[in-house]
Amino acid sequence: MAEVQELSRLLRELDEQMVTCMKCGMCQAVCPLYAETGREVDVARGKIALVENLAGEILNDPEGVKERLDRCLLCGSCAAACPSGVRVLDIFLKARAIITGYLGLSPVKKLVFRGMLSNPGLFNSLLSVAAKLQTPFTKTVSDTLGSSCARFMSPLLQDRHFIPLAKTPWHKEVGHVDTRSTGQSMTVAVYPGCLVDKIFPRIGNSLLDILQQAQVGVFMPQSLACCGIPALSSGDRQTFEKLVRTTLNRLSGQSFDYLITPCATCTSTIKKVWPTMAEYFSGPERNAIHVLADKTLDATEFLVDKLGMGSGESPTDNGPRITYHDPCHLQKSLNVSRQPRALVKAHPGFTFQEMNECDRCCGMGGSFNLQHYDLSRRIGDRKLKNIADSGAQIVATGCPACMVQIIDLLSREGHSVRVEHPIQIYARALRQRSGSESRSAEAA
Repeated sequence: MAEVQELSRLLRELDEQMVTCMKCGMCQAVCPLYAETGREVDVARGKIALVENLAGEILNDPEGVKERLDRCLLCGSCAAACPSGVRVLDIFLKARAIITGYLGLSPVKKLVFRGMLSNPGLFNSLLSVAAKLQTPFTKTVSDTLGSSCARFMSPLLQDRHFIPLAKTPWHKEVGHVDTRSTGQSMTVAVYPGCLVDKIFPRIGNSLLDILQQAQVGVFMPQSLACCGIPALSSGDRQTFEKLVRTTLNRLSGQSFDYLITPCATCTSTIKKVWPTMAEYFSGPERNAIHVLADKTLDATEFLVDKLGMGSGESPTDNGPRITYHDPCHLQKSLNVSRQPRALVKAHPGFTFQEMNECDRCCGMGGSFNLQHYDLSRRIGDRKLKNIADSGAQIVATGCPACMVQIIDLLSREGHSVRVEHPIQIYARALRQRSGSESRSAEAA
């Protein structure tokens, strides 16, 4: 009975959020998925019509409802373009939680989310083992991109080109970090995110180098939990809530001015999604979530807006071209686009070249890429063309997930274009000006 009452409450809540949708179709014009399929059910307006009848549809065709709700990148293009301000992502995330609560998780997702991801210690151990065992099963494709592919056909990897797991995850490389001391003008907690920790430690090293040079105090526990968005995107509210509580517990009682992260998705999740889902937590937990969300900034936003970095610099007019891809979770969700460009433009050796449709989704979409790889690649091909047309030798982006997607797109087509985070580029600019060595020197 309690489950039925909870389901009824959630459905009423969704009804209240959907009344502002005017069915105007503006979402249709900007949806990257609709541009590929032309299907009304793939655009926000079609999905909202589905959700409006969710109670009946769950009884009639629950699997069909789930399949249609899962066919979404959660990129936020529709929400950003909506003239009525419909909170589309909130609606879809809660609708996915409802349908998953009704159907239950698949055995595979239950194993991944509740068996591994919800236990950070076990999750880290398993991936550390995988990093040591991966070499015989992968082969290098591009030294420039750092990409590899599977030596043998894999149902999961298919013919993807990917970045292998780092030999040593970042949290083990740097350990527990606490450089806070009295008298410092500013202190931050650093939240690396899973991809920086497991695949791109050099981004984390670059960030620590910059913060050290700026004499900013840093606090980072040796191992932080996932932000929870992979689980929540699959409707697994139980794992999401457990991961949020784990992070809150590890940061509770600590003094810092800001929580910063070099991952666009983690920034958006902690700042926007956590408060949206805070109603499912206790009163003290809700308060802690909102306090942490208010302190959370993307790392590029912190460096530029709080420390004044990147100002007064200008790129050369004759250096190699560099362009920038706007991650959806930064530009559309948080309106952060000027700051990463400021860091990229601060490197004196590059000529900045804006690409066409710089803020159009690259097609990654997290788990969307795993479930709908062909569609993900088709959406990404448009981004690939825009990168190629820019003539850039380097493409920068503030989202490690976008980096994974763009590396796959470039590598499969044989392009020798480097993909880097703005923080890597800015750290290298600082090193070149000072002539100093650092923990991120290997990324130069």
